[in-house]
Amino acid sequence: MTVIVHRIRLLDGVAPDRFETWVRDVDYATCPELPSVLSFSVQRVHAGDAPLAYVEIIEVSSLADFEHDMQSPPFRKLVSDFDQMAEVVSETVGDRIGDGYRA
Repeated sequence: MTVIVHRIRLLDGVAPDRFETWVRDVDYATCPELPSVLSFSVQRVHAGDAPLAYVEIIEVSSLADFEHDMQSPPFRKLVSDFDQMAEVVSETVGDRIGDGYRA
C-alpha cells in the first residue's frame, strides 16, 4: 500500500471554515468514486504562531491506480475546487510498513 502525504496551505483570504466544510462535505464524499483510494483524511495542524495549515494522508492501492483515478472527472473537479482555496506545499510518498495500528 502506498501512502501520500500532502502539506497544505490555504490561499490568502480563504477562511478555514470554508475549506474544512468543503473537505467534510465534498472531498470525503467523493472518495468512493476513486477506486484506488483506500483511506483519506485531512488533519488541521497547529504549529505555534505559524498560520493554520493542514496535512492530508491518502492511502492508495498503487501509484499507477491513483494516477489513473486522477484523470477521472470526479478527481478533476476536486482539483478545480481545491485550487481555489489552497495549495500543496510539499508531498511525501512512501509505503506503509506492515498493517500499522488502529484502535
